[in-house]
Amino acid sequence: MCNLYANTTAQEAMRGLFKVATERDRLGNEQPRPAIWPKYDAPVVRIDGDGERELVLMKWGFLTPKTSAKTGKPLKPDAWNNARDDKVASSGLWKSSFAGRRCLVPVSAFREAKGRNPATDFWFGLAAEADDDRPPFAFAGLWSDGQPGVDGEEGDWLTHTVVTTVANELVKPVHPTRMPVILDPGDYDAWLDGSESEAGKLLRPYPAEKMRIVRQGVGITSDKDQ
Repeated sequence: MCNLYANTTAQEAMRGLFKVATERDRLGNEQPRPAIWPKYDAPVVRIDGDGERELVLMKWGFLTPKTSAKTGKPLKPDAWNNARDDKVASSGLWKSSFAGRRCLVPVSAFREAKGRNPATDFWFGLAAEADDDRPPFAFAGLWSDGQPGVDGEEGDWLTHTVVTTVANELVKPVHPTRMPVILDPGDYDAWLDGSESEAGKLLRPYPAEKMRIVRQGVGITSDKDQ
């Protein structure tokens, strides 16, 4: 599923779109991120302890411990960068976050790959008049503070994951089964603050006619000219 996305939206524009007050922007001097991979930092919008929205950096992917089948020694933990929509309310890895730690993941485009040796990369974004335009949007996300069972610095990471659903007609020819859940701005409040039932109703494919393929080709692992 989705293991690469971009967020090239300017910091001030993110604050405006996601209604985050300047004093609750914790990103510092944020730069465009044309390629975001699992286990790397990315901006995330969540509700803070005062009940207000804040922008923070989180690593992408909930971590779980992993050991060698041969030696029993610890290995680098697995990163779970996607959470299926039909599992978020029941899976032990996701359910507590779905109940109380939902977030918005700012995005400007995301990549899916088709085929192999070599694979063709397809970058998807929202519909726009100009080819170079990247209207910002948000994935439905979950977050976790700390990674149970994971030792060392990684065990203290603040992480997020992206919720996925069935693919729409634009994504399906590239990735037949799944795509990230894209939220309409009018649904941000319900995703962040609503009940589980209200949030669950938002887990649906985004309309294909509101999207487009913004880049495609072999070896395009960044939404930026190399």
